Order: sequence, then C-alpha cells, then structure tokens
Amino acid sequence: MEWLSGFNGSAGTLVVTLKNAALWTDSRYFVQAENQLQGSGIELKKLKIPGTESIDKWLTDKLEKGSKVGVDANLFSLAEFNSLKEQLFPLELVMCGDPFEIVWKERPSLYSKEITYLDEEYSGESIASKHKRVLNAIDYKGDFIYLVSVCDDIAWLCNIRGSDIEFNPLALSYVAITKQSITLFAKKSAISAQILEKLKSGGVRVEDYNGFTDFISIYSKESVRIASREKISVKNAAAAQKNGATFIADRQRGGVIANLKSIKNSTEIEGFKRAMLLDSIAWIKMWIFLDGNLINGKSTLTEWDVAAKLISFRSECKDYIGESFGPISAFGKNGALPHYEPSERASDIIGREGFLLVDTGGQYTFGTTDTTRTFALGNLTQEQKRDYTLVLKGMINLSMAKFPKGTRGASLDVLARGPICSAAKIYLHGTGHGIGHRLCVHEGPQSIRMEENPVTLEPGMVISNEPAVYENGSYGIRIENTILCKEWTESQYGTFYQFETLTLIPIDTKPVDKEILGKEAIEWLNEYHSTVYEKLAPYLSEPEKKWLAVKTADIY
Repeated sequence: MEWLSGFNGSAGTLVVTLKNAALWTDSRYFVQAENQLQGSGIELKKLKIPGTESIDKWLTDKLEKGSKVGVDANLFSLAEFNSLKEQLFPLELVMCGDPFEIVWKERPSLYSKEITYLDEEYSGESIASKHKRVLNAIDYKGDFIYLVSVCDDIAWLCNIRGSDIEFNPLALSYVAITKQSITLFAKKSAISAQILEKLKSGGVRVEDYNGFTDFISIYSKESVRIASREKISVKNAAAAQKNGATFIADRQRGGVIANLKSIKNSTEIEGFKRAMLLDSIAWIKMWIFLDGNLINGKSTLTEWDVAAKLISFRSECKDYIGESFGPISAFGKNGALPHYEPSERASDIIGREGFLLVDTGGQYTFGTTDTTRTFALGNLTQEQKRDYTLVLKGMINLSMAKFPKGTRGASLDVLARGPICSAAKIYLHGTGHGIGHRLCVHEGPQSIRMEENPVTLEPGMVISNEPAVYENGSYGIRIENTILCKEWTESQYGTFYQFETLTLIPIDTKPVDKEILGKEAIEWLNEYHSTVYEKLAPYLSEPEKKWLAVKTADIY
C-alpha cells in the first residue's frame, strides 16, 4: 500500500480501479493521509465521518454491473471476503494472487530471523498445558484439526518469540492443532537444535512455513477443520475444504487462543510490573533531560532527540529488547496527529510553549509497555488547560471504575470519553486496547471503545487507558496508563471487578485546573503519585529522588 500510494500508516484499505483509486483509513491518520496522498490522484475516505461512502458503495457506483473485484486471497479473512461478496452484489468478488509479485520489481523478499524460546520462568505455563486448555476450549468431540494463522496466538501457544515483524516479537508462522499434537509451520533454518528439542518435548513438531496450505488440503477429510472466520485467510479456508472436508467456525470472537491469551497468569502479570518499573526509570531520566535541556536551559532539542534519548535510557537495562512500536514524540500541531512519528531527518524543533506529546513503549524480557505523557512546555491558553484537565479526568474516571462481572468495554468507554464530550469535543479512536505479554502492544479480543464488542472484561486482562483531545493544526493531548482488570468484591448482587494501574510514571500537574478536575480525581492523582514515588525512589540517585519528589507532590 505504501509503495503504491505513499501512505505508510498502519491501518488502511486501498481500492484501485482502471480509472479511480481511494484509500479508507481511520481518524488516527486523517491528516497524515491528506499530506501523503497529495498529488497521487487517490481520494481519501475518512472512516466514521458522516458522508463517507463505504468501499462497496464506492465500487458499485464506479463500476458497471458484472464487473469483477479482486482481492489477494492471502490478505483477506474468510469473514471479510464473505461480507464483501454480499455487499458488492451485483459485482463479482474473486480471489486473486499477489499482483505486486508482477508490478513491484524491486520488492523486498520475506525473511525469517532467529526464533527464540520463552522459558516457563517468563511465560508461566508449559506448551503442553496450553495445548490442553486450547483443546478444552474448542470442546469438539469428534476428530478435528484447528487451524491458526495469527502469529501472536502461535507465539503464545508455542512459547516462542521472533523478530520478523518490526516492533512485534513474532515469527512468520502457522499452526495446526489436533488432540494429539501441535504442528508448527515456520522457517526451519530459523530454529536452533536446542529450541527444536524444547518444542519437541512440548509436543510440537516443526514443518516448513510454505507447506501449511498443502498440509491442510490433503489432511484427512474425516477430520473437521475449525478456525476463526475472522483470522483465517480466504485462501487457507478454501484449502481446508478442498478435499470435501467440513469446515466450521470457531465460536469465540477472535478465536479460542486469543481469548485464552488475553487473560494473563500470575507470572505474566509480575512480568508486566517489572517491565513497567524499569520503563518508568527510563522515562524519569528522559523527563529530567527534557527539563534540564529545554525547559530550564537554552539547548535546542528536536522531537527525534527526545525519542532517541528515551530509547538510550531504556537501553541501559540488560532486559530491554527494543521498542514495542515506533516512538511518537510530537510537539505543538504534530500532537494532533495520533500516530505521528518523527525521524532523525524529519523532526521539528521543540519550542518553549504549548505541549509535547510522547507516546512510546518498550519490549523487555518479561513484559511489554505502552505509555503516553503530555508535557507543558510554557504558557498555555485556558482552553489548553481545560482540555488537558478533561483528558486527565477521563483517564482517572476509568481507572477508578468498579463494575459487575460480564461488563463489556463499550459500557465503560463513556467514563473516559464523557469529560471530553462535556466540552463538545471527542476523539475517534478507542480508549483502550489489550496489550500482549512480551508480544504485540495491540492485542485483542477485548477493547474499551464506543463500538460494541461482545467480549467481556475479565480478571487478568491488561488494557491501555488513553483518552485524548486533538485540535488539528494546533495541539494534541493524550494521557495513557496501562491497567489490569482484577476482582474487587463479592456481594449479594454478584461479583464485581476493578482496575489496578500498572504504569509508574508521573503525570504533569502544571496544566491541571483543580476546580475542573474535582476532589475525587485529585485524591486519586495524589495517591497515584505517592505510589510512584514509593516504588521508584529506591532505584534513583539522590538528585533524581529530589526531582521525583517535586513531580509527585500532592496538589490541593
């Protein structure tokens, strides 16, 4: 998509006909897409904005009846294909190969790097135990083969990690699960003899990555094929039925493994907490650097300098492996671009007014982090102070939530979004996404967002909490903590849950309007800062402790 259009956001759908082209993307990328599509002739279609046509409506308007619409069968799920086929009628939807193999002559080839093994010391559970739990969750009495094509589900199941996808510790892979065994399809040359033995002892046999489609095509047709319609490609779904075998859909949204993986065990939770502690130390060092070189000094800093400095402080920890996503360091108007990424060559100089928004995360041996802080760099308008306070109030509202078992994320979203709506403003991205354990920083199937998601929040789920305000061309504010769902209490009305905040990074209190924030939220903030100081102080030098004491001082 980037090669063809110039747009390099992480989410989008590009549609090309003989005469027209359009790109659909969400609010995180509206401004970025407008800039990157300039001069391309490609229309920008803004998702969730009134008046934006759907892909099927656009195509049926542009094409004559009987025209064919092709999709790469490797890149569309069975659910997406079936839905689009119905929506496009009377146009004909057909499965195609990969056209870029022909049109993109200099296209980089796929590669597989070394696969590592995550011992039970960090994963908290053996492959054999996970296999058993997956079989119990599938709960199919006859012979079956369960097909998995989601790399983070496979990494969790087989206790492996890789580096084939930037920022995501994944290996390109497939898995086929039966009652007797797990077959992992991966690049054999990427697996050492030692790890091969560990996989074997866990009941995993390894086959070549490219053999998955043929394997499921010729596998005994007496065995029912089971897969998530949302997670299996239409190509592999077709292969699963090639010899007349029966195909049935996984009952759980996102698939059985995704639901098991979303609930972290005690070892994984402790790993998150260790990672958060180490990450917080790096953040504090970066903030001290920012104060000393920009706010209190005369140095010139760019957005890239701040991002690089945080990475350098993280790198001082032996358990740091890399970033969990491309670092966002956005000054002024760039903060209004939710996924703005500076580079060493293209990065604005940070001024001494307005806001600097920093959103980054790290991958550590035992956990994954994701945090956003917005720093006040100088004089602010009353509107900026109000917006900052409303974002903070929304984040605190969600942090303090108490809710009954069976609650969905959509039911809690208004707690974070509500204060911002009180100013007739809104952000269009979700409030919270799941976070993987030493895996992808964005993980399902749970979420906290306006859109309905039937997946209920359960103890052990780790989720982001990140309300925001974006004023296009002016500033952006986002404050993000990571929260853990856990049991709170039992009463005559049932079981109730609450959140525990895992992030241990101070929140800038300079922009806070205390009257707007309110007594209850102020009490939460003071208690949070007290916890931050108590847990981090033992790891800091005396000057750093003094600095932290100021940043975490109570407000009244």
